[in-house]
Amino acid sequence: MEAEQRHLQQTFNEEIPLTKAIGIQVVEYTGSSLTLSAPLANNTNHKRTAFGGSLYSVAILAGWGLIYLRLRALGLAGNIVIQESHVRYIHPVSDDIAVTCHIESEAYFQKFINFFNRRDIARISLVSLIEQNSTIALEFEGNYVVNA
Repeated sequence: MEAEQRHLQQTFNEEIPLTKAIGIQVVEYTGSSLTLSAPLANNTNHKRTAFGGSLYSVAILAGWGLIYLRLRALGLAGNIVIQESHVRYIHPVSDDIAVTCHIESEAYFQKFINFFNRRDIARISLVSLIEQNSTIALEFEGNYVVNA
């Protein structure tokens, strides 16, 4: 999985300039989840906690990256965009940011792929979480659209 992580990191750096500015790093890809990090130093607000816009960006990119890697593993390509999202800022983040996005189930993802293969467009909803001190600090749900 390390080759996929390196590829995603390169894709982020080359195609999404914001990722370099906020310091996003690909930490772990398991096939069913993706974890990204970003240093607090690049993303602070006036309260010396993580800026809400940075938290939101890292959460969106965790889902985007997970979809990107899964499509790539299947030999598929598509334009991935966020269509709609909902975020809950539950607690301030006062440490480096770490976000994990999981695919709900393989059956759910396969349904998404089947639809994409038939229609050249599909939607999938993913949840990303930021935890701090074993407590959820942010919950993000994003609806992503992929078209060929």
